[in-house]
Amino acid sequence: MARLRDCLPRLMVTIRSLLFWSLVYCYCGLCASIHLLKLLWSIGKGPAQTFRRVTREHPPACMNDPSLGTHCYVRIKDSGLRFHYVAAGERGKPLMLLLHGFPEFWYSWRYQLREFKSEYRVVALDLRGYGETDAPRHRENYKLDCLITDIKDILDSLGYSKCVLIGHDWGGMIAWLIAICYPEMVMKLVVINFPHPNVFTEYILQHPAQLFKSSYYYFFQIPRFPEFMFSINDFKALKHLFTSQSTGIGRKGCRLTTEDLEAYIYVFSQPGALSGPINYYRNIFSCLPLKHHMVTTPTLLLWGEKDAFMEVEMAEVTKIYVKNYFRLTILSEASHWLQQDQPDIVNKLIWTFLKEETRIKD
Repeated sequence: MARLRDCLPRLMVTIRSLLFWSLVYCYCGLCASIHLLKLLWSIGKGPAQTFRRVTREHPPACMNDPSLGTHCYVRIKDSGLRFHYVAAGERGKPLMLLLHGFPEFWYSWRYQLREFKSEYRVVALDLRGYGETDAPRHRENYKLDCLITDIKDILDSLGYSKCVLIGHDWGGMIAWLIAICYPEMVMKLVVINFPHPNVFTEYILQHPAQLFKSSYYYFFQIPRFPEFMFSINDFKALKHLFTSQSTGIGRKGCRLTTEDLEAYIYVFSQPGALSGPINYYRNIFSCLPLKHHMVTTPTLLLWGEKDAFMEVEMAEVTKIYVKNYFRLTILSEASHWLQQDQPDIVNKLIWTFLKEETRIKD
């Protein structure tokens, strides 16, 4: 009997693990079936249109706008990877490091590069696998440990020991993890539309609405097919994400210009450009939940209430994981792409947070 009691906790962990992975793979199969039906429907309506793809050899002019900063590269010694970033503001000023989400790249921070360069050395990074940054081929190269180490090594390579760290979506996930693992590196943390990682993993298993909104996490587990689905109809899915009424930018704020949208399509239409970003998702279920999860850095969480991918309730729960000053601001009518959707308001909120004195909670 005593032996049974000792084995019971391990048995429960095993059962939970089996149920979790059964859910992952069942939902993965369901999502794949739905997307396959969409593909067949598209081919039936017009096969030529479905497989049409415009060749884009040159980036649009907006990506080389000198007002955004200077294009730079840094090679990390340990990994050997070369990272691309755009930097604005004088060297020697405090570092503000900007981490983008999916499917984005450094350009999603164009409003912040212009805004904060007066007082900061602002660096907008292309994360591992994105844009002009090197993209390792194997999915194992996109585990969370690799992504966290990238940011630590980049900070060292830039000659800084700490920074103001700002992340959106996947960049927000990485920013949370940096603040948890290397709190001494983060002076202040700003996260946009991504909850604390543990909140996300717990919430998604308990709330069917969030499970449905995160269906693409499961679809992305399939090899190659998601990349193909993104590329059909000349990257119609990518255009839809940024411009549709349900998920896009600009319900009440800024809208992407034709040139802005073309910048995104140019980056992700390059050969192999989608595999690296989607590999982030192919590793996420093996890395969460976290063993260490408390954040001790002053934190600002900004949230677009009309986020089509994240339930706003997760933002409220996040505060229990921050053992320091924490402020949450929810912007009504704002989308998931908050720093592009409402840049003036977002910039003002960040300025206020950066300039105010914060103290550790008792």
